[in-house]
Amino acid sequence: MTHATSQGEIEVVEADGVIRCRGAWVLQFADHLQQQLKAHRWPADRDILLDCKQLEAMDTSGAWLLYRLQREGERAACRLTVQGLQPAFTALLGMIAARSADVDVIQGVQRGMLERLGRRFVGHMNQVVLMLSFVGEAALSALRLVKQPSRIRIRPLLHNIQSAGFEALPIVGLLSFLMGVVVSYQGAEQLARYGASIFVADLVGLSMLREMSPLLTAIIVAGRSGSAFTAQIGTMKVTEEIDAMRTIGIAPMDFLVLPKILALIIAVPLLTVYADILGIFGGMVMAKTQLGINYSDFMDRLEDAVRLSSYLVGLGKALVFAVIVGVVGCFQGFQVSGSADSVGRQTTVSVVQSIFLVIVMDAVFSVIFSWLNI
Repeated sequence: MTHATSQGEIEVVEADGVIRCRGAWVLQFADHLQQQLKAHRWPADRDILLDCKQLEAMDTSGAWLLYRLQREGERAACRLTVQGLQPAFTALLGMIAARSADVDVIQGVQRGMLERLGRRFVGHMNQVVLMLSFVGEAALSALRLVKQPSRIRIRPLLHNIQSAGFEALPIVGLLSFLMGVVVSYQGAEQLARYGASIFVADLVGLSMLREMSPLLTAIIVAGRSGSAFTAQIGTMKVTEEIDAMRTIGIAPMDFLVLPKILALIIAVPLLTVYADILGIFGGMVMAKTQLGINYSDFMDRLEDAVRLSSYLVGLGKALVFAVIVGVVGCFQGFQVSGSADSVGRQTTVSVVQSIFLVIVMDAVFSVIFSWLNI
């Protein structure tokens, strides 16, 4: 069986258990030679002589193809004997075989479930350590700013307050209003059965002030501003702008990170107050429509039901959520490496981690407040 290329420089001939490799096994003819090897059918359980005396040239692609030819012969249970390979080609083939063996070993080990689980756990722990280091560096930079307030960059701070706070007012207000409507509507049907319709004010007030408003605001800010922080810092890292800042003596932590975190610390509690107002207003509208409760009666009951501590609990949560979103968003931006694809990947991780940590922290707050009877 004979296969010959149109160039006449690569030829594989099989006769009487002998395969002769001829010509130049180089990258230029690799595709055509690979098609010949795919078309070759190995006889089962035979002694095969691989005659390489007429090989004129070989590079790494040709050596890989020859190594693949040997491996396919072994899989077909053929006993291969290589003959006539030049010493330089033999060394190249040995290097390819060694590298391929290392890859096979690594892939074989990684197929184990426990190994994959362990590697992922170690990777997550490394991320936790890096994030803690980032938090420590940010805290030290914040202390330096407290000692020297003149170092605070007002313009980036105001820009971030506008983008993270003022521009988020429409979406936060709309969703909070609708959330108040939903809570009031769901509670109205149940309370009306027991003649306790007026207690819908308790339900809407406490749920919005303590839980829904700070949580909803933090999730919206994580999706809007946290992702924007990651994308901005990540793009600057890909284009080496951050390295340029360090070169000219500007600390990225002071210029990029602290203004963003401080802006969220200012904007998120204010957005939470705004969400409280519109959420309660939505509950009032639905209570008036569904139960016929006047606005004045609703407000009188709300004043009796909601204490100052409930309002302060919501603001305290909002403050902590703001720090979480800002730290995670900036940290993931500094984890970008390689190309623009990494920017998108880290942006997704930033949003997911921010929302996850916000919900976990909200659960922790619930347990702590339950112990303290707050």
